[in-house]
Amino acid sequence: MPDCLFCKIVSGEVPSRKIYEDGDVLAFYDVTPQAPVHALVIPKKHIGDLNMLTDDEAGLVGHIFLVVRRLAKELNLTEGYRVVHNCGVHGGQTVAHLHFHLLGGREMLWPPG
Repeated sequence: MPDCLFCKIVSGEVPSRKIYEDGDVLAFYDVTPQAPVHALVIPKKHIGDLNMLTDDEAGLVGHIFLVVRRLAKELNLTEGYRVVHNCGVHGGQTVAHLHFHLLGGREMLWPPG
């Protein structure tokens, strides 16, 4: 998607502070962190949001969560962490590319918002 910010990050057109990359997934620090650790984990393939995910892409989401688990360990989030996906405008999604927020480094409160 030519106008997608996250696709531009994947292509290298927009810089990011990458913390993980493989053939299918990219993780980088959020530019407006909401916690001491705030990373975004995204598929390299453009998928607008969870509602646009196909059955064939279900394994990709499983892989993303394994990457989240790995990053949480590497980032020393031993006391816990939160994983958030905002879906659609009313869900708070601001970039139309499937992504998951990894938040940690402080106690997470409930309800979140």
